[in-house]
Amino acid sequence: MQKPKSKSIASVRVPRPKPKSSKASPRSRQAQKRPVTAYTPQEVDEIFRRFRVQRPEPKGELESVNPFTLLVAVVLSAQATDAGVNKATRPLFAVADTPEKMLALGEEKLGEYIRTIGLWRNKAKNVIALCEALIRDHGGKIPEDREALQQLPGVGRKTANVVLNVAFGQPTMAVDTHIFRVSNRILLAPGRTPEEVERALLSAIPEEYLLHAHHWLILHGRYVCKARKPDCSACIIADLCKAPEKTSDVPAPLVPWEPIEERRQAEEA
Repeated sequence: MQKPKSKSIASVRVPRPKPKSSKASPRSRQAQKRPVTAYTPQEVDEIFRRFRVQRPEPKGELESVNPFTLLVAVVLSAQATDAGVNKATRPLFAVADTPEKMLALGEEKLGEYIRTIGLWRNKAKNVIALCEALIRDHGGKIPEDREALQQLPGVGRKTANVVLNVAFGQPTMAVDTHIFRVSNRILLAPGRTPEEVERALLSAIPEEYLLHAHHWLILHGRYVCKARKPDCSACIIADLCKAPEKTSDVPAPLVPWEPIEERRQAEEA
């Protein structure tokens, strides 16, 4: 019986692995091409220098008496106005300014205080659960860490960033609807999600302005660069603004702003 011929190694056809495509998906290509900001470093510096001149010590408009009440106020402010939250929390914080006191009120009693705030039933549950977690896991104190804060009931990234910034002086960027709108509208930090905008802002804004940057942008969006009709005539950065829908042509200042390094050298001298 004739033995079957064995195939030589050279004759064996080994399928070649398909080369990995170097083409990125349309979405990833778009993300790679999207600039962090449409402004030069000098322009970004000048934008926030003017914001600082206009409001040297900006403050949030939510009322609180300590880090705990700030955290509760921010949780309650979701889909509600600051004015509406303040109206409800003034009497609430007068009787419950610690997790222990708030927990003692109970969900039903707490609900009576915040009934005028949207989604108050769910928020009352979250605040009570929040107090329980603070007492159980943190000895009733507010953690100074974003990850720990986000583990608390009803606390997302934006809320954690607000508390870290306002209560603990950390240079975080809490992207709310105003900051998201302004950053995309004026091309300061384009992004599809709050997280994208947050990363772009933190990358573009000079460190010396980061502590107050989120308050400046919120106030600018709330009172000047409004959602329906931006008030370009009252805008202190109108000559620098690159928003496509800018409603008026505001000329640049007669005295041009000094480049960053020259101004800093003059201040140090």
